[in-house]
Amino acid sequence: MSALEKPQFSAANESCYLESINPHGTSTIVEVLERACVRFAGKPAFTSLGRTLDYTELEQQSAAFASYLQQSGLQPGDRIAVQLPNLIQYPVVVFGALRAGLVVVNTNPLYTTHEMKHQFQDSGAKALVILANMASMAAEILAETEIQHVVITQIADFHSPVKRVVLNSVIRYVKRMVPKYRIPEAISLPQALKQGQKVSFDRHQPEVDDVAVLQYTGGTTGVAKGAMLTHGNLVANQLQLMSHLSASIDEGEEVFVGPLPLYHIYAFTLHCMLLLGTGNHSVLIPNPRDIPGFVKELKRWKFSGFAGLNTLFVALCKNEGFKEVDFGSLKFTASGGMALTRDAAEQWYSITGSPVIEGYGLTETSPGVTFNIPGEQQIGSIGKPLPLTEVKVTDEGGKSLPVNEAGELCVRGPQVMKGYWNRPGETAEVLTEDRWLKTGDMAVIQEDGYLRIVDRKKDLIIVSGFNVYPNEIEDVVCTLPEVTECAAIGVPDEKSGESILLFVVSEEPKLTEEDVRNYCRKQLTGYKVPRSVQFRDELPKTNVGKVLRRALKEEHSASLNSPDKGMSS
Repeated sequence: MSALEKPQFSAANESCYLESINPHGTSTIVEVLERACVRFAGKPAFTSLGRTLDYTELEQQSAAFASYLQQSGLQPGDRIAVQLPNLIQYPVVVFGALRAGLVVVNTNPLYTTHEMKHQFQDSGAKALVILANMASMAAEILAETEIQHVVITQIADFHSPVKRVVLNSVIRYVKRMVPKYRIPEAISLPQALKQGQKVSFDRHQPEVDDVAVLQYTGGTTGVAKGAMLTHGNLVANQLQLMSHLSASIDEGEEVFVGPLPLYHIYAFTLHCMLLLGTGNHSVLIPNPRDIPGFVKELKRWKFSGFAGLNTLFVALCKNEGFKEVDFGSLKFTASGGMALTRDAAEQWYSITGSPVIEGYGLTETSPGVTFNIPGEQQIGSIGKPLPLTEVKVTDEGGKSLPVNEAGELCVRGPQVMKGYWNRPGETAEVLTEDRWLKTGDMAVIQEDGYLRIVDRKKDLIIVSGFNVYPNEIEDVVCTLPEVTECAAIGVPDEKSGESILLFVVSEEPKLTEEDVRNYCRKQLTGYKVPRSVQFRDELPKTNVGKVLRRALKEEHSASLNSPDKGMSS
């Protein structure tokens, strides 16, 4: 267990233990926002698609939206689904909802109607804010939900009148990116703000333990469930991260590039909590998959910070134009969301001159648990626990294990969720009575206090009784110059119980399965060498670019059960 300042706490009094890292005394997201908007009035807060929203505008527009919600009859505690990409409308809507006392349900804009319906029904959302591009899908399932209020925004709604009309028209009529829809009860976001500006909103003061965000997770391992993140959870994590990274983040001075979606908790806490609370400027990238467009935007800024993940670092480093970006101001690159390979970190450093600082977190922990301290980072490590965070690794029976021994990582701290929304049984499976969260990740705590994740517990491959962690294999194979990315899974094997199947993406057509296996033999113990290698044009990923091993397992299992499985050689 790590040595911590004040390890004992409960949900009822968790805020008192933040005093040592909370000089301003903020305890709710509303207080963080209001304080920032006063201190940094007029300074840029968020930029997207060429439009910058400053802190003064953010305060005014979010207050107007809060007023609209209150006029609509929505009450504190009601849920509002927000389905938006990285546009400046997002912080206006989210902070407006929180100021009105509502609970934000972050919803992926790439969801199918089936996924949307599940999340809307499960959360009991009464309101929805959605981009016009996805409104046709919402129209199909609204009648099956409790949603009574729908607010629709178009991409350029916050631009100047002329630019707004031109851009929105091009997107709707030229590029045809907005399918036709019919939602009679809907109101446009500009209309909602205009309506809200006519009446001052009744300031709601939430409690520390009030749920602020329902952050859905687990969609890749079963039915998605909502992690209840309270105001106290999110403010605690903001303060923990700021305390940990204070030497690298200056108030009101940073320009941070944000390609990861704000509806993902990693980006939400970084941009809407940490950077907002310190008066800094987030440049949002709505479509980071458009690498040429992304690089073009990067060339417009002298940015000091960048937050990404492994697949994005690799994609950018492969783009020739990326090497022409001015990295002279870049002092901080953060990685999270998935394991960072050594090869990706080295590529990034060779081009940008900025080391990648890796951290670790979960949706259930708001999300930060550990982070490397800039200047003291260890490649391959997820760093040390954040202040007021306890960690331990345990065996199958829940017994704590000594340093350097792999076990399931367990976490306790003020950032740990309240529980899963309406799922007491599943909450009890991962959250003990004394508030230890079982992460499902296999980790090692080193003697120096740094942690390493060796893999997901469920992804562990057991070959002839030996534990094999896919991350280790992938890290090695990714150092092959011809390999773009890869993923390892365990598959049934009559002799060894399981064998290793490796999926590889490569732009080199001459690379063979035997080339990959021979390379692995030089780097890995025999039982860790993949039994077979399959080449793919791409790997299945989540919306933030995390490789879905489960999808590969399901695909492989389906192929084994296929009627013509015996025809393959």
